[in-house]
Amino acid sequence: MVFSFPFHLDPAQPRPLVSQIVQMLAGRIGDGSLPPGSRLPSVRRLAAQCGVSTLTVSNAYNRLVADGALEARPARGYFVAARPRHPARDVPAPVATSVDSLWLLQRAYEENSPLLKAGGGWLPEEYLFTDAIRHALAVQARRPDPAIMRYGNPYGHPGLRQSIRLLLAQQQIACSDSSIILTHGASQALELAIRCVIRPGDTVLVDDPGYSNLYPTLQSLGARIVGVPRLQDGPCLEHLDRLARHHAARLFVTNTRLHNPTGTSYSAPVAHQALMLAERHDFLIVEDDIFAGLAPEDTVTLARLDQLRRVIHVSSFSKTISPGLRVGFLACRPDLAQHVLRLKMAGSLTSSGLGESIVHTILTEGRYRLHLARVRDRLATARKSLCDALDAAGLDLFCRPDGGMFVWAAPRRPMDMRALAEHAATQDIMLAPGCLFRPDQAETPWMRLNVIHANDPRLFRFLREAMPDRDAS
Repeated sequence: MVFSFPFHLDPAQPRPLVSQIVQMLAGRIGDGSLPPGSRLPSVRRLAAQCGVSTLTVSNAYNRLVADGALEARPARGYFVAARPRHPARDVPAPVATSVDSLWLLQRAYEENSPLLKAGGGWLPEEYLFTDAIRHALAVQARRPDPAIMRYGNPYGHPGLRQSIRLLLAQQQIACSDSSIILTHGASQALELAIRCVIRPGDTVLVDDPGYSNLYPTLQSLGARIVGVPRLQDGPCLEHLDRLARHHAARLFVTNTRLHNPTGTSYSAPVAHQALMLAERHDFLIVEDDIFAGLAPEDTVTLARLDQLRRVIHVSSFSKTISPGLRVGFLACRPDLAQHVLRLKMAGSLTSSGLGESIVHTILTEGRYRLHLARVRDRLATARKSLCDALDAAGLDLFCRPDGGMFVWAAPRRPMDMRALAEHAATQDIMLAPGCLFRPDQAETPWMRLNVIHANDPRLFRFLREAMPDRDAS
Protein backbone atom coordinates (compact mmCIF):
# COMPACT_ATOMS: atom_id res chain seq x y z
CA MET A 1 0.00 0.00 0.00
CA VAL A 2 1.29 3.46 -0.94
CA PHE A 3 0.61 6.10 1.67
CA SER A 4 -0.49 9.50 0.36
CA PHE A 5 -0.91 12.55 2.53
CA PRO A 6 -0.77 16.33 2.17
CA PHE A 7 2.44 18.16 2.89
CA HIS A 8 2.48 21.78 3.89
CA LEU A 9 5.84 23.25 2.96
CA ASP A 10 6.70 26.87 3.62
CA PRO A 11 9.23 28.35 1.16
CA ALA A 12 9.44 31.46 3.37
CA GLN A 13 11.00 29.47 6.23
CA PRO A 14 14.77 29.68 6.68
CA ARG A 15 14.80 25.85 6.88
CA PRO A 16 15.46 24.40 3.37
CA LEU A 17 12.63 22.53 1.65
CA VAL A 18 14.62 19.29 1.73
CA SER A 19 14.95 19.58 5.52
CA GLN A 20 11.23 20.31 5.86
CA ILE A 21 10.35 17.11 3.99
CA VAL A 22 12.86 15.10 6.01
CA GLN A 23 11.48 16.48 9.28
CA MET A 24 7.86 15.74 8.34
CA LEU A 25 8.56 12.18 7.19
CA ALA A 26 10.81 11.42 10.15
CA GLY A 27 8.08 12.67 12.51
CA ARG A 28 5.43 10.43 10.94
CA ILE A 29 7.76 7.45 11.02
CA GLY A 30 8.55 8.18 14.66
CA ASP A 31 4.91 8.51 15.79
CA GLY A 32 3.80 5.39 13.95
CA SER A 33 1.78 7.13 11.24
CA LEU A 34 4.10 5.44 8.76
CA PRO A 35 4.68 1.93 10.13
CA PRO A 36 7.62 -0.25 9.03
CA GLY A 37 7.18 -1.57 5.50
CA SER A 38 5.04 1.36 4.35
CA ARG A 39 5.65 2.33 0.76
CA LEU A 40 6.14 6.06 0.17
CA PRO A 41 4.90 7.95 -2.89
CA SER A 42 7.24 7.96 -5.86
CA VAL A 43 9.63 10.86 -6.21
CA ARG A 44 7.57 12.37 -9.03
CA ARG A 45 4.28 11.94 -7.17
CA LEU A 46 5.49 13.53 -3.93
CA ALA A 47 7.16 16.34 -5.88
CA ALA A 48 3.81 17.09 -7.56
CA GLN A 49 1.96 16.95 -4.22
CA CYS A 50 4.42 19.35 -2.58
CA GLY A 51 4.94 21.62 -5.55
CA VAL A 52 8.69 21.15 -5.53
CA SER A 53 11.27 19.71 -7.91
CA THR A 54 11.95 15.98 -8.14
CA LEU A 55 15.54 16.74 -7.10
CA THR A 56 14.30 18.18 -3.80
CA VAL A 57 12.28 15.04 -3.00
CA SER A 58 15.09 12.74 -4.16
CA ASN A 59 17.54 14.49 -1.84
CA ALA A 60 15.12 14.18 1.08
CA TYR A 61 14.56 10.47 0.46
CA ASN A 62 18.30 9.83 0.12
CA ARG A 63 18.97 11.61 3.39
CA LEU A 64 16.41 9.43 5.18
CA VAL A 65 17.96 6.32 3.62
CA ALA A 66 21.36 7.43 4.92
CA ASP A 67 19.81 7.92 8.37
CA GLY A 68 18.37 4.38 8.30
CA ALA A 69 14.75 5.58 8.36
CA LEU A 70 13.99 4.45 4.78
CA GLU A 71 15.26 1.75 2.52
CA ALA A 72 15.43 1.96 -1.27
CA ARG A 73 14.28 -1.15 -3.13
CA PRO A 74 15.35 -1.30 -6.80
CA ALA A 75 12.46 -0.92 -9.27
CA ARG A 76 9.96 -0.72 -6.38
CA GLY A 77 10.59 2.58 -4.61
CA TYR A 78 11.15 3.77 -1.05
CA PHE A 79 9.87 1.95 2.04
CA VAL A 80 9.93 2.68 5.77
CA ALA A 81 12.75 0.62 7.26
CA ALA A 82 12.06 -2.02 9.89
CA ARG A 83 12.72 -0.75 13.38
CA PRO A 84 15.46 -2.56 15.29
CA ARG A 85 14.23 -4.47 18.32
CA HIS A 86 16.56 -2.45 20.55
CA PRO A 87 16.96 1.02 19.05
CA ALA A 88 20.47 2.39 19.07
CA ARG A 89 21.16 5.09 21.61
CA ASP A 90 23.25 8.16 20.97
CA VAL A 91 24.85 7.88 24.41
CA PRO A 92 26.32 4.49 25.34
CA ALA A 93 25.44 2.93 28.66
CA PRO A 94 27.96 3.79 31.39
CA VAL A 95 30.83 1.34 31.74
CA ALA A 96 33.74 1.15 34.11
CA THR A 97 36.56 3.39 32.91
CA SER A 98 39.92 1.73 32.33
CA VAL A 99 42.61 4.31 31.67
CA ASP A 100 45.26 3.06 29.26
CA SER A 101 46.96 4.32 26.11
CA LEU A 102 44.01 3.23 23.95
CA TRP A 103 41.61 5.12 26.25
CA LEU A 104 43.75 8.25 25.92
CA LEU A 105 43.91 7.93 22.13
CA GLN A 106 40.15 7.45 21.80
CA ARG A 107 39.25 10.31 24.14
CA ALA A 108 41.74 12.59 22.40
CA TYR A 109 39.84 12.41 19.12
CA GLU A 110 36.23 11.96 20.24
CA GLU A 111 34.56 15.34 20.03
CA ASN A 112 31.77 14.46 22.44
CA SER A 113 33.79 13.06 25.37
CA PRO A 114 34.94 14.40 27.68
CA LEU A 115 34.27 18.13 27.87
CA LEU A 116 37.49 19.23 29.57
CA LYS A 117 40.45 17.59 27.83
CA ALA A 118 43.07 18.82 30.28
CA GLY A 119 45.59 16.22 29.12
CA GLY A 120 45.03 16.74 25.40
CA GLY A 121 47.84 17.03 22.88
CA TRP A 122 46.62 19.79 20.58
CA LEU A 123 45.79 23.48 20.45
CA PRO A 124 42.19 24.73 20.43
CA GLU A 125 40.75 25.92 17.15
CA GLU A 126 41.24 29.61 17.93
CA TYR A 127 45.02 29.03 18.02
CA LEU A 128 45.12 27.49 14.55
CA PHE A 129 45.58 29.33 11.26
CA THR A 130 41.95 28.91 10.17
CA ASP A 131 41.64 32.23 8.32
CA ALA A 132 44.67 31.38 6.21
CA ILE A 133 43.22 27.94 5.44
CA ARG A 134 39.95 29.47 4.22
CA HIS A 135 41.84 31.92 2.06
CA ALA A 136 44.08 29.18 0.64
CA LEU A 137 41.04 27.06 -0.20
CA ALA A 138 39.54 30.01 -2.09
CA VAL A 139 42.81 30.44 -3.98
CA GLN A 140 42.80 26.76 -4.93
CA ALA A 141 39.21 26.97 -6.15
CA ARG A 142 40.06 29.86 -8.48
CA ARG A 143 43.02 28.15 -10.10
CA PRO A 144 42.28 26.65 -13.53
CA ASP A 145 44.88 23.87 -13.12
CA PRO A 146 43.11 20.75 -11.82
CA ALA A 147 46.39 19.05 -10.81
CA ILE A 148 45.38 18.91 -7.15
CA MET A 149 42.57 16.53 -8.11
CA ARG A 150 44.97 13.97 -9.60
CA TYR A 151 47.62 11.72 -8.08
CA GLY A 152 50.59 13.93 -7.33
CA ASN A 153 54.34 13.58 -7.25
CA PRO A 154 55.32 10.67 -4.96
CA TYR A 155 57.77 13.01 -3.22
CA GLY A 156 54.93 15.45 -2.57
CA HIS A 157 54.05 18.94 -3.81
CA PRO A 158 57.23 20.34 -5.44
CA GLY A 159 56.58 23.92 -4.35
CA LEU A 160 55.94 22.92 -0.74
CA ARG A 161 59.14 20.86 -0.65
CA GLN A 162 61.05 23.93 -1.80
CA SER A 163 59.38 26.00 0.94
CA ILE A 164 60.30 23.38 3.53
CA ARG A 165 63.89 23.36 2.30
CA LEU A 166 63.99 27.12 2.90
CA LEU A 167 62.46 26.70 6.37
CA LEU A 168 65.13 24.13 7.22
CA ALA A 169 67.84 26.39 5.80
CA GLN A 170 66.68 29.12 8.19
CA GLN A 171 67.36 26.58 10.97
CA GLN A 172 70.82 25.94 9.45
CA ILE A 173 69.82 22.48 8.19
CA ALA A 174 71.07 22.09 4.62
CA CYS A 175 69.49 19.59 2.23
CA SER A 176 68.21 19.25 -1.32
CA ASP A 177 64.59 19.02 -2.39
CA SER A 178 65.14 15.33 -3.19
CA SER A 179 65.94 14.68 0.49
CA ILE A 180 62.48 15.92 1.54
CA ILE A 181 59.45 13.63 1.31
CA LEU A 182 55.96 14.81 2.20
CA THR A 183 53.74 12.48 4.20
CA HIS A 184 50.24 12.06 5.60
CA GLY A 185 51.09 13.85 8.83
CA ALA A 186 54.07 13.24 11.09
CA SER A 187 52.65 9.85 12.08
CA GLN A 188 53.25 8.44 8.60
CA ALA A 189 56.65 10.13 8.50
CA LEU A 190 57.65 8.43 11.76
CA GLU A 191 56.44 5.04 10.56
CA LEU A 192 58.24 5.33 7.23
CA ALA A 193 61.47 6.45 8.89
CA ILE A 194 61.35 3.54 11.34
CA ARG A 195 60.49 0.96 8.68
CA CYS A 196 63.35 2.29 6.57
CA VAL A 197 65.88 1.40 9.28
CA ILE A 198 64.73 -1.57 11.36
CA ARG A 199 63.74 -5.17 10.89
CA PRO A 200 61.64 -7.35 13.22
CA GLY A 201 63.60 -8.10 16.38
CA ASP A 202 65.75 -4.96 16.22
CA THR A 203 66.04 -2.77 19.31
CA VAL A 204 64.70 0.77 19.14
CA LEU A 205 65.52 3.24 21.91
CA VAL A 206 62.84 5.76 22.84
CA ASP A 207 62.38 8.60 25.32
CA ASP A 208 60.99 7.44 28.68
CA PRO A 209 58.51 9.04 29.09
CA GLY A 210 57.80 9.67 25.44
CA TYR A 211 55.26 9.89 22.66
CA SER A 212 52.60 7.31 23.54
CA ASN A 213 51.34 6.74 19.97
CA LEU A 214 54.83 5.69 18.91
CA TYR A 215 54.80 2.47 20.91
CA PRO A 216 51.98 0.68 19.02
CA THR A 217 53.76 1.50 15.75
CA LEU A 218 57.01 -0.04 16.98
CA GLN A 219 55.19 -3.09 18.34
CA SER A 220 53.43 -3.65 15.01
CA LEU A 221 56.83 -3.64 13.28
CA GLY A 222 58.22 -6.26 15.64
CA ALA A 223 60.70 -3.93 17.32
CA ARG A 224 62.06 -4.39 20.83
CA ILE A 225 61.35 -1.13 22.68
CA VAL A 226 63.81 0.11 25.30
CA GLY A 227 63.26 3.37 27.17
CA VAL A 228 65.96 5.95 27.85
CA PRO A 229 65.17 8.11 30.91
CA ARG A 230 64.38 11.70 29.98
CA LEU A 231 65.97 14.46 32.05
CA GLN A 232 65.41 18.20 32.00
CA ASP A 233 68.14 18.76 29.39
CA GLY A 234 67.50 15.70 27.24
CA PRO A 235 68.08 11.96 27.52
CA CYS A 236 70.22 10.50 30.29
CA LEU A 237 73.51 10.05 28.43
CA GLU A 238 74.77 7.36 30.79
CA HIS A 239 71.71 5.23 30.11
CA LEU A 240 71.83 5.99 26.39
CA ASP A 241 75.45 4.82 26.22
CA ARG A 242 74.84 1.64 28.21
CA LEU A 243 71.57 0.66 26.56
CA ALA A 244 72.81 1.28 23.03
CA ARG A 245 75.87 -0.87 23.69
CA HIS A 246 74.05 -3.65 25.55
CA HIS A 247 71.17 -3.99 23.08
CA ALA A 248 73.06 -3.17 19.86
CA ALA A 249 70.33 -0.61 19.14
CA ARG A 250 69.56 0.22 15.52
CA LEU A 251 67.58 3.42 16.16
CA PHE A 252 66.81 6.12 18.71
CA VAL A 253 63.50 8.02 18.35
CA THR A 254 63.46 11.25 20.35
CA ASN A 255 61.91 14.71 20.71
CA THR A 256 64.72 17.27 20.67
CA ARG A 257 62.52 20.35 21.19
CA LEU A 258 59.47 20.68 23.44
CA HIS A 259 59.40 17.03 24.33
CA ASN A 260 56.03 15.31 24.54
CA PRO A 261 55.06 14.95 27.39
CA THR A 262 57.53 16.86 29.62
CA GLY A 263 57.98 20.06 27.57
CA THR A 264 61.78 19.86 27.91
CA SER A 265 64.37 20.50 25.19
CA TYR A 266 67.90 19.23 24.58
CA SER A 267 70.78 21.39 25.77
CA ALA A 268 73.60 21.88 23.26
CA PRO A 269 76.11 19.71 25.23
CA VAL A 270 73.62 16.82 25.50
CA ALA A 271 72.81 17.06 21.79
CA HIS A 272 76.53 16.87 20.89
CA GLN A 273 77.07 13.90 23.19
CA ALA A 274 74.01 12.06 21.87
CA LEU A 275 75.36 12.35 18.32
CA MET A 276 78.77 11.10 19.46
CA LEU A 277 77.09 8.05 21.03
CA ALA A 278 75.19 7.43 17.80
CA GLU A 279 78.53 7.41 15.96
CA ARG A 280 80.21 5.21 18.54
CA HIS A 281 77.44 2.59 18.66
CA ASP A 282 76.39 2.93 15.01
CA PHE A 283 72.70 3.74 15.41
CA LEU A 284 70.54 6.27 13.58
CA ILE A 285 68.33 8.91 15.20
CA VAL A 286 64.79 9.88 14.23
CA GLU A 287 64.32 13.43 15.45
CA ASP A 288 60.60 14.00 15.98
CA ASP A 289 60.45 17.80 15.73
CA ILE A 290 56.70 18.21 15.39
CA PHE A 291 56.62 21.21 17.76
CA ALA A 292 59.35 23.12 15.90
CA GLY A 293 57.12 26.11 15.13
CA LEU A 294 56.29 26.58 18.82
CA ALA A 295 59.89 26.44 20.06
CA PRO A 296 62.24 29.39 20.63
CA GLU A 297 64.16 29.90 17.41
CA ASP A 298 67.57 29.39 19.04
CA THR A 299 66.74 25.93 20.43
CA VAL A 300 69.24 23.29 19.33
CA THR A 301 68.29 20.46 16.96
CA LEU A 302 70.16 17.28 16.17
CA ALA A 303 69.60 17.79 12.44
CA ARG A 304 71.41 21.12 12.54
CA LEU A 305 74.42 19.64 14.35
CA ASP A 306 74.49 16.46 12.28
CA GLN A 307 73.38 17.83 8.88
CA LEU A 308 71.28 14.70 8.27
CA ARG A 309 74.14 12.20 8.26
CA ARG A 310 72.76 10.05 11.07
CA VAL A 311 69.55 11.99 11.73
CA ILE A 312 66.18 11.61 10.02
CA HIS A 313 64.31 14.83 10.73
CA VAL A 314 60.49 14.56 11.04
CA SER A 315 58.02 17.41 11.42
CA SER A 316 54.59 18.60 10.31
CA PHE A 317 52.21 21.55 10.20
CA SER A 318 49.51 19.87 12.30
CA LYS A 319 50.30 21.76 15.51
CA THR A 320 50.61 25.20 13.94
CA ILE A 321 48.27 25.37 10.92
CA SER A 322 45.70 22.61 11.37
CA PRO A 323 45.71 18.92 12.32
CA GLY A 324 42.94 18.32 9.79
CA LEU A 325 45.28 18.96 6.85
CA ARG A 326 47.50 15.99 7.77
CA VAL A 327 50.62 17.37 6.07
CA GLY A 328 53.96 16.18 7.45
CA PHE A 329 57.43 15.59 6.09
CA LEU A 330 60.77 14.00 6.72
CA ALA A 331 64.25 15.08 5.63
CA CYS A 332 67.17 12.68 5.45
CA ARG A 333 70.21 11.76 3.41
CA PRO A 334 69.51 10.81 -0.24
CA ASP A 335 70.00 7.02 0.03
CA LEU A 336 67.52 6.81 2.91
CA ALA A 337 65.12 9.11 1.04
CA GLN A 338 64.97 6.67 -1.86
CA HIS A 339 64.14 3.81 0.51
CA VAL A 340 61.48 5.90 2.26
CA LEU A 341 60.00 6.85 -1.12
CA ARG A 342 59.60 3.21 -2.11
CA LEU A 343 57.89 2.42 1.20
CA LYS A 344 55.56 5.41 0.83
CA MET A 345 54.54 4.44 -2.70
CA ALA A 346 53.97 0.82 -1.64
CA GLY A 347 51.66 1.95 1.16
CA SER A 348 49.85 5.02 -0.16
CA LEU A 349 51.22 5.98 -3.59
CA THR A 350 51.13 9.71 -2.89
CA SER A 351 50.07 12.02 -0.09
CA SER A 352 47.31 14.65 -0.09
CA GLY A 353 47.86 17.04 -2.99
CA LEU A 354 45.08 19.37 -1.85
CA GLY A 355 46.36 19.60 1.72
CA GLU A 356 49.91 20.17 0.51
CA SER A 357 48.76 22.89 -1.91
CA ILE A 358 46.95 24.66 0.94
CA VAL A 359 50.05 24.60 3.15
CA HIS A 360 52.22 25.79 0.25
CA THR A 361 49.89 28.74 -0.37
CA ILE A 362 50.02 29.68 3.31
CA LEU A 363 53.81 29.50 3.49
CA THR A 364 54.36 31.54 0.33
CA GLU A 365 51.99 34.35 1.33
CA GLY A 366 54.35 35.42 4.10
CA ARG A 367 52.09 35.52 7.19
CA TYR A 368 53.13 32.18 8.68
CA ARG A 369 56.03 33.52 10.77
CA LEU A 370 53.82 36.25 12.26
CA HIS A 371 51.19 33.63 13.08
CA LEU A 372 53.79 31.49 14.88
CA ALA A 373 55.02 34.49 16.87
CA ARG A 374 51.48 35.25 18.03
CA VAL A 375 50.83 31.65 19.04
CA ARG A 376 54.11 31.49 20.98
CA ASP A 377 53.20 34.69 22.84
CA ARG A 378 49.76 33.38 23.77
CA LEU A 379 51.21 30.06 24.89
CA ALA A 380 53.81 31.82 27.04
CA THR A 381 51.07 33.69 28.91
CA ALA A 382 48.98 30.54 29.39
CA ARG A 383 52.03 28.49 30.42
CA LYS A 384 53.01 30.92 33.18
CA SER A 385 49.43 31.08 34.42
CA LEU A 386 49.06 27.29 34.55
CA CYS A 387 52.44 26.70 36.18
CA ASP A 388 51.67 29.26 38.89
CA ALA A 389 48.23 27.74 39.47
CA LEU A 390 49.59 24.17 39.66
CA ASP A 391 52.24 25.24 42.15
CA ALA A 392 49.59 26.90 44.30
CA ALA A 393 47.37 23.79 44.03
CA GLY A 394 50.06 21.57 45.52
CA LEU A 395 51.70 20.03 42.45
CA ASP A 396 55.40 19.83 41.61
CA LEU A 397 56.60 20.79 38.14
CA PHE A 398 59.23 18.73 36.33
CA CYS A 399 60.38 22.05 34.85
CA ARG A 400 58.93 25.33 33.67
CA PRO A 401 59.15 24.83 29.89
CA ASP A 402 60.44 27.66 27.72
CA GLY A 403 57.92 26.94 24.98
CA GLY A 404 55.16 24.67 23.76
CA MET A 405 51.87 23.45 25.19
CA PHE A 406 52.82 20.81 27.77
CA VAL A 407 53.57 20.84 31.47
CA TRP A 408 54.64 17.68 33.37
CA ALA A 409 53.31 17.84 36.91
CA ALA A 410 52.90 15.56 39.96
CA PRO A 411 51.10 15.80 43.32
CA ARG A 412 53.46 16.45 46.23
CA ARG A 413 52.08 13.45 48.08
CA PRO A 414 51.92 9.91 46.66
CA MET A 415 48.80 9.11 44.64
CA ASP A 416 47.58 6.43 42.26
CA MET A 417 47.59 8.53 39.10
CA ARG A 418 45.71 6.01 37.02
CA ALA A 419 42.95 5.93 39.64
CA LEU A 420 42.97 9.74 39.70
CA ALA A 421 42.48 9.80 35.91
CA GLU A 422 39.64 7.26 36.15
CA HIS A 423 37.97 9.39 38.83
CA ALA A 424 38.44 12.50 36.68
CA ALA A 425 36.75 10.72 33.75
CA THR A 426 33.61 10.34 35.86
CA GLN A 427 33.64 14.14 36.21
CA ASP A 428 34.02 14.59 32.44
CA ILE A 429 37.68 15.58 32.73
CA MET A 430 40.37 13.88 30.66
CA LEU A 431 43.70 13.62 32.45
CA ALA A 432 46.76 12.00 30.90
CA PRO A 433 48.57 10.02 33.63
CA GLY A 434 52.29 9.59 33.08
CA CYS A 435 52.17 5.80 32.87
CA LEU A 436 50.55 6.10 29.44
CA PHE A 437 53.71 7.77 28.13
CA ARG A 438 56.09 5.06 29.29
CA PRO A 439 57.11 2.18 26.99
CA ASP A 440 56.20 -0.41 29.64
CA GLN A 441 53.22 1.57 31.05
CA ALA A 442 54.98 1.50 34.46
CA GLU A 443 53.45 3.64 37.19
CA THR A 444 54.76 7.16 37.72
CA PRO A 445 53.54 10.09 39.83
CA TRP A 446 53.57 12.47 36.86
CA MET A 447 50.87 13.55 34.42
CA ARG A 448 50.78 15.63 31.25
CA LEU A 449 48.73 18.82 31.22
CA ASN A 450 47.93 21.06 28.27
CA VAL A 451 48.58 24.72 29.13
CA ILE A 452 45.42 25.88 27.32
CA HIS A 453 42.88 23.16 28.04
CA ALA A 454 44.01 22.62 31.65
CA ASN A 455 43.79 26.31 32.55
CA ASP A 456 40.24 25.86 33.78
CA PRO A 457 38.64 26.33 37.23
CA ARG A 458 36.92 22.95 36.89
CA LEU A 459 40.28 21.18 36.88
CA PHE A 460 41.60 23.01 39.93
CA ARG A 461 38.36 22.40 41.80
CA PHE A 462 38.63 18.68 40.98
CA LEU A 463 42.28 18.55 42.07
CA ARG A 464 41.55 20.29 45.38
CA GLU A 465 38.81 17.76 46.13
CA ALA A 466 40.66 14.67 44.88
CA MET A 467 44.20 15.20 46.18
CA PRO A 468 45.17 14.59 49.80
CA ASP A 469 45.73 17.66 51.94
CA ARG A 470 49.27 18.72 51.14
CA ASP A 471 49.60 20.33 54.57
CA ALA A 472 48.54 17.22 56.46
CA SER A 473 51.24 15.55 58.53
